[in-house]
Amino acid sequence: MMRRVLMMAALGLATAAGAWEEPARGTADRKALMDALRPHAEWMLGAPVEFVVYELRRAGDVAFASVDAQRPGGAQIDISQTPGGLRGELDEEYMDGSTLQALYRKVGQTWVAVHWEIGATDAWYSDPALCAEYRSVLLEICPD
Repeated sequence: MMRRVLMMAALGLATAAGAWEEPARGTADRKALMDALRPHAEWMLGAPVEFVVYELRRAGDVAFASVDAQRPGGAQIDISQTPGGLRGELDEEYMDGSTLQALYRKVGQTWVAVHWEIGATDAWYSDPALCAEYRSVLLEICPD
């Protein structure tokens, strides 16, 4: 939880005006971004999932999301009982719960979650190779 707070604080420190925007609740873009991430979350965490959005940024044809997956109604997900946990792909001892971060690209009219992680304990999206492509939505993580 503390790592999530620190990552969110780092993302919220400084943003260049107009560099990115947050798709508002109820908009087609917000729904499309969450729907692009949902199959990945459900493959690892089991269905159904809903997301609590901490950060959602879009600039042109790229986007970034930081969310927490939960069961409908707010129930916490038991990682050990998820498909990913049962397959040995997720280990709650080494994870920051059911948090997810994703980097998206818009292909035609479709948003695609190109890079994503569940339970990451570091800012994996600060990789220079990713910064080159997603800097506009990660200004504080990927300075010029």
